[in-house]
Amino acid sequence: MFASFLQDPDFIRVCYIVAFVLFIVGLGRLTGPRTAVSGNRIAAVGMAIAVIATLLDQRMGSNWVLIVAAVVVGTAVAVPAARNVKMTAMPQMVALFNGVGGGAIALISWGEFRHSDGFADVELYIVIAALLAAIIGSVSFWGSNIAFAKLQELIDGKPIALPGQQVINIALLGVCVGLSVAIATGTTSEWAFVGILIAAALLGTFVVLPIGGADMPVVISLLNAFTGLSAAAAGIALDNVALIVGGMIVGASGSILTNLMAQAMNRSIPSIVAGGFGGATAIAAGDDGVDRTVRSTSASDAAVQMAYASQVMIVPGYGMAVAQAQHAVRELTLELEKRGVEVMFAVHPVAGRMPGHMNVLLAEADVPYDQLKEMDDANPQFARTDVSLIIGANDVTNPAANDDPSSPIYGMPILEVDRSRSVIVLKRSMSSGFAGIDNPLFYADGTSMLFGDAKGSVQEITSELSEL
Repeated sequence: MFASFLQDPDFIRVCYIVAFVLFIVGLGRLTGPRTAVSGNRIAAVGMAIAVIATLLDQRMGSNWVLIVAAVVVGTAVAVPAARNVKMTAMPQMVALFNGVGGGAIALISWGEFRHSDGFADVELYIVIAALLAAIIGSVSFWGSNIAFAKLQELIDGKPIALPGQQVINIALLGVCVGLSVAIATGTTSEWAFVGILIAAALLGTFVVLPIGGADMPVVISLLNAFTGLSAAAAGIALDNVALIVGGMIVGASGSILTNLMAQAMNRSIPSIVAGGFGGATAIAAGDDGVDRTVRSTSASDAAVQMAYASQVMIVPGYGMAVAQAQHAVRELTLELEKRGVEVMFAVHPVAGRMPGHMNVLLAEADVPYDQLKEMDDANPQFARTDVSLIIGANDVTNPAANDDPSSPIYGMPILEVDRSRSVIVLKRSMSSGFAGIDNPLFYADGTSMLFGDAKGSVQEITSELSEL
């Protein structure tokens, strides 16, 4: 009797409702760093309930054995990978895991096509939902793989475009739509469905290849939204409430985040998808006919500057992630605070290679949350900042976004570090950032450059501070 109660459709629906309520609560807690960890755990509990409820469904038959086996294998692969991944590699891991979700949805749609004998005698809305899931899931899977390869430097991170790229993309989309219409109107050929998957795979590949590294955080967010939408469509096809709600939550939140990040770069999502940004050749000092001088500094001089400052603003970027300097930066802040210096961190929305990249790194180093200032809160502070310490943040501090109408990033909201009394930039060299353009800030009168590995430079400054 108890077994029949557990398999009752109403009980399973209640489990799904509990699951997606936990999804929503968990997502709500992810909006703040103090509650993010508990939010993630709450959402994980919701997912566990949804999986168990699905296994209880009588329609599963003996398939639950295969599902449990797949969960075991997936857990055995994912947990060690997630625990051992370096924080610098987190963006590509997010891209890869997101892509796996899209690929799974595409395969589920293909399985439903075969199971129903080519969608014979299946209601039209279910067919449409399954076809949408297949197209979007395949685009997300292959697009995420390209994003992973670019971030992992398996392929060139600069834009890679074919002649007539946009025409090719439109043609591939046309193939997907045409074959979908054929299946929806009665074609049961499996080759038609395979053709959809192949065309969508090529479309996902060709959409992401021309996108440069400067836009990669937005691309990851956009592909994440695609995976959520494909899951929601699959939920409609499978009549699974948890999958519908969970997919819509991911799709909606991912879409909102993508739009916010695009706004933070003063660019539209269509222009980002069109690609081609972030591959320009930087103009080095003197190549444009203008004589510009870079002022170098030493760790001891930087230490003296900051030791006698009232307020220091640290601006982290991908250079900090590459050097794994977050813990060294935390030690620096503690040394400054011993001397009564007020230390804050200015974090740009698209700093790093994924949404929240810098926040995650700094949280790992136990930097207090109240020291992290978002762009809108940080910019008013720069006018009263004695020293701004930039650690590998190029494009998000480039004053050309405000001053140079000919610049590709003109109009992009930036961290206005040039308003500080002095600026110290930690870089390995004078190379450009993801956008591939030079930064006039590096040649400004109040700016000095400390060349070298960011972690080593920060440690040297801290050592010099302790001896003052």
